[in-house]
Formats: sequence, structure tokens, C-alpha cells
Amino acid sequence: MQKMNGKRQAQWRRDQVLQLTSKGHTLSEISDILQVSISTISRDLSSIREEAKIHVRKYIDETLPEEYEKCLVGLTAILREAWNTSQQTRDNREKLQSLSLAKECYSMKLDLLTNATVVEDVIRFSKSQNRETLSGEAIDKSCRNCKPNNRRDQLEEEQREGRGEIATTTNRVF
Repeated sequence: MQKMNGKRQAQWRRDQVLQLTSKGHTLSEISDILQVSISTISRDLSSIREEAKIHVRKYIDETLPEEYEKCLVGLTAILREAWNTSQQTRDNREKLQSLSLAKECYSMKLDLLTNATVVEDVIRFSKSQNRETLSGEAIDKSCRNCKPNNRRDQLEEEQREGRGEIATTTNRVF
């Protein structure tokens, strides 16, 4: 019973931490407001980040592909109905509106289909991040020019630069 109250209290505190950080409060300000230590706030923020990663991965892996497919199916159904209406009507205005709708559907489908590579890149990126995290080698590969965190990282980066391993970044989605 007490364990459940502790979990509820921690979740309430994390919700407050999230709200306060979104309003621009610093860790020390949040610590003062909630009357808990800065280290507790830091642990809460770490937990919030991990939970957010899980939500984003779930969205990318499950929700996004399903919604993408629904959009394509829906646009195809609207397109078919627009063509049927344009063929069956005798009213020129209605015919033009139907053809305009068909044109808009084609445009939207083309956008979805050409942006499919973006969706696939997101899914591939998510899966690669999962593999790196599982293998304990999660590295921020999007930040090749970031300053190293410690002396060992700095030495490793200098060695890679000397061997020509540091590539220039390209303008990509990720």
C-alpha cells in the first residue's frame, strides 16, 4: 500500500517537474518549489527522458506506419468516389469540383508516397538507436563536431581526425 503511494507521489512529482521545466524553470528553482533535492529532480528528469524515448519509439514503430496506411487507403477511396461522381454527373460545376478533388487527392498521395522515404528513415533510425542502446554503444552520431565530454573522448576524437575518420556532416533528416 505504501509502495503504491510512493509511486503515485513520484509520478505526481515527475509531472510537476515536466510542467515546470516546460515553463523554463531551472533545476534549483524546481527544487525550491517542490521542496526536494536537486539530485531528485535530476533523477526525475532522467526518468522523464527515458519514458519519452519509449513513447517516441512506440509511435514510430506502431502508430506512424498504421496512420500512414490509413491515409493512403482513405485517399484512394476519396479518389475513386471523385472519379465516379465526375463520370456520373451532368452538372459541369459538380464535375469540375470532383475533378479538382481528384487532383488534390493525387497530389496528397504523391506527397505521402514521396515522403515514405522519410518515414522509412525514421523507422530505420529508431531501430539503429535501439540496437546501439542495447549494445551499450549509444553515440550521438548527429553531432560529429560536438566538443568531447572528457579527456579520453577528446583523445579518441583527435586520433580519428588524424586518420581521416571524422566525416563532414551532410544535410539530412537525421
